[in-house]
Amino acid sequence: MRILFQGDSVTDCQRIYDDPKDIGQGYVVYTVEAIKSAFPGMDIEFLNRGISGNRTENLLARVDADLIDLQPDIVTILIGINDTWHKYMIDLETTVEYFRANYETVLKRIKSETKAKIVILEPFLLYNMGKDEMRGDLNEKIDVVRQLAMKYADAFINLDGMFVEENIKGTPNNVLSPDGVHPDEAGKKVIADARARV
Repeated sequence: MRILFQGDSVTDCQRIYDDPKDIGQGYVVYTVEAIKSAFPGMDIEFLNRGISGNRTENLLARVDADLIDLQPDIVTILIGINDTWHKYMIDLETTVEYFRANYETVLKRIKSETKAKIVILEPFLLYNMGKDEMRGDLNEKIDVVRQLAMKYADAFINLDGMFVEENIKGTPNNVLSPDGVHPDEAGKKVIADARARV
């Protein structure tokens, strides 16, 4: 069994690129621990190919080497926040149409060129962390991700909504993330707990 994690910095989280077995220090670590605990003795290989700063076009550009060629049994994808953030950070806009085309092409290729089950995690942005101006753009892309998940995914995790639920339960956002985009330990565990359940 080979489980692949794909995405941007939230998945990457300081992994060592020269070590193909390194899984970084993010939510992937907690997910791996939970899966190993749930399936002791099962032969599972975990691979992390998230790359910090990636947008959907970057994921598409490396879909062969970092996805298709690896032939995973399960692939978890968390991508999209940079397709919004870079518009505000470096004036690099990703239109909704381009976002959809990139993401859907990746998903179509997974479906046609591997036997992998697909787990899609929606991108998220925590409220009241100085980035609420990005909400309008991100919400459109989250809507695209949800539509694509209904068409291609075997499992879907609504992370954006889940972080709001954490707020309602009493966890402040500055405990979950220092900047509203990159999760701290508590935020990583929210993602990992959700991912390990599917």
